[in-house]
Amino acid sequence: MRTKKILGTALTAGLVTVLTAGCLSQPSENNAGGGADDGTVEIMYGFTDTSSAKFQAEIKKFADAEGIDVKFSPTPDFNTVITTRVSGNNKPDIAIFPQPGIMADFADSGDLSDLSDVVDQASLEAMVPGIVEAGQVDGAQYALPMSLNIKSIVFYPKQPFEQAGYTAPDTLQGLLDLTNQVKASGTAPWCFGVEAGPGTGWPATDWIENLMLIQNGPEVYQQWVRHEIPFNGPQVSEAADTMSELLLTEGNVDGGRSSIASANFNTAANAMFDTPPGCFMYRQGNFIARDGGFPDAVLADLDNVVGVFPMPGETPADKPVLGGGDLASMFTDTEDARKIMNYMATTDFGVDWAKANGFVSPRTDFDPANYPNALTRQMADIAYQSTAFVFDGSDQMPGEVGSGSFWREMTAWISGSEDEKAALDNIEASWPAS
Repeated sequence: MRTKKILGTALTAGLVTVLTAGCLSQPSENNAGGGADDGTVEIMYGFTDTSSAKFQAEIKKFADAEGIDVKFSPTPDFNTVITTRVSGNNKPDIAIFPQPGIMADFADSGDLSDLSDVVDQASLEAMVPGIVEAGQVDGAQYALPMSLNIKSIVFYPKQPFEQAGYTAPDTLQGLLDLTNQVKASGTAPWCFGVEAGPGTGWPATDWIENLMLIQNGPEVYQQWVRHEIPFNGPQVSEAADTMSELLLTEGNVDGGRSSIASANFNTAANAMFDTPPGCFMYRQGNFIARDGGFPDAVLADLDNVVGVFPMPGETPADKPVLGGGDLASMFTDTEDARKIMNYMATTDFGVDWAKANGFVSPRTDFDPANYPNALTRQMADIAYQSTAFVFDGSDQMPGEVGSGSFWREMTAWISGSEDEKAALDNIEASWPAS
């Protein structure tokens, strides 16, 4: 669903804003806030591309059967609008958060309902554990994962890759070795681009996050996200060094290092599908294999054209996965809102959406036959079989860092306008005082 930070917030080109403000209402006695139990449930969310219509269709088929009237309020400027509406006592009944940080702020302020006695615990236990924990604040469940994104994926041109004799690595050292093997053939091993309009730089943050997880494990990763480890600490420097070895070494990226900052993340991988390929690997989220990502001709024949393998761990047994997703929270505790929340936690939710190649369920028992191709099933399995699944780090950091200095400084470093140390030092200096 949410195609990283920008496709689920304000930065996707061509987004259409359809925000209908709800009427001001006073909280009812059993509400954390929001409208009265008037038979209408307002759902606010931040994805306004084709996913919006598919999400609405999934909700409506349930709501219509239950006799629930649903009002949909999509907005690409989700964080700003939800903050304004909550402060104005004009809360939606349900909100779909693209980032756990702002959700946690509303939980701390008492605006959200605790879902502990709302959502069936068995439904949560059937989900990928790491993303369930992203919806918790101080051990209480304030959001349920509604969809899943998998970001630890390396895509490759299937037939040329296999014909060249390359094999998917199962360790990080193996990935470094494969990078050098491809480079020795005369072809750039990697495709890479970080241009994303106002969000330029976020693909680089995913690389740092993924390597922090791989090289340090989930506990240290979360310490870093919480700033218990400084941003210019040795663990982060090691991750940046590894990223530099893989991507910033001369000859390792199609178009050269100087092209990375201006290469759009959606089209940076297109050279993989040239004859012969201009590069052989592209690390990106599962959403790149949907409309708006790979070229249409590739999307029409994904299983034959595209292969994937997970970003490997330090050992073959380690299968850490960086991911994300959309988190559903309830401002208004009503019977109808509870019904919709529970529906979104079931294996029935998302079936049609998945078949249209736009949805990955956070439930590990979701019927894989619902996915439209083998490639999507493989990508989902990367998450389902993970030994550690963690939520996107920059989405959890303060906005000044996660979607501010982290994006900017990675771009400056990659473009060569400053060195690695200066970039990490500047991010550390930008962290707001607690």
